[in-house]
Amino acid sequence: MQLTSQEIQTLIPNRFPIFYMDGVTELTPGESITAIKNVTADESFVNGYRPGEFIMPSALIVESLAQAASILILKSPAFQHKTAYLGGIPKAEFLKDVKAGNQLALKVTMKKQRDNMGIVSCEAVVADDVCVRDELMFIVAPDDTQE
Repeated sequence: MQLTSQEIQTLIPNRFPIFYMDGVTELTPGESITAIKNVTADESFVNGYRPGEFIMPSALIVESLAQAASILILKSPAFQHKTAYLGGIPKAEFLKDVKAGNQLALKVTMKKQRDNMGIVSCEAVVADDVCVRDELMFIVAPDDTQE
């Protein structure tokens, strides 16, 4: 299953300037997702993080992974029409910089799920290089905007 940026916005509440999804290239509900983020030099955070180096901040890479995880979670049959929240980051490794011009592949796999909570395993990859590897805890709650 593939999703456009517009389709993603029907699932998660994030909007510009804190929306970091350009599309979903693969999705198996309840199992795994690969989403993409095109990192461009005209994004304010790229030049502002380390001026002159055009690097995407590590925290925003983690946020991008969390957004991809939210899509995976909310496309799962058990959690449709709900809201996913980041509950914690038990593990995070920052291995390589992500630079303007890179296409970031955000790979998320469901690791554990119980009731309205779970853990996903994540990797942010440029070409074949893993740049960030982490685990994210999530909590799912009813979507109060859906009536």
